[in-house]
Amino acid sequence: MSDLKKGDKVTWDTSQGKTKGKVVKKQTTPTKIKGHDVKASRSNPEYIVESEKTAKRAAHKPGSLTKTGDSSKP
Repeated sequence: MSDLKKGDKVTWDTSQGKTKGKVVKKQTTPTKIKGHDVKASRSNPEYIVESEKTAKRAAHKPGSLTKTGDSSKP
C-alpha cells in the first residue's frame, strides 16, 4: 500500500499478533529507530507508524501495512 499519508489508521502484524496504529510519516531517507537501521530511500520508502496501544514507533514497508479507516473522520 503506497497511498498512505500522515494520520492514516493502519494495522500490521507483529510477533504478538495484529497491531493497530497510525502513520506518523513517510520515511524516504535512512534513519534509526530504537537502535535499528531503517534503510528507506525515495525509491524504497518505509512508513513510520505509532502503535495505538503502546505509542511505540516502528518502520514498516508499505506492503506490510493495511489501511483501516479514514483518518479525517472522528
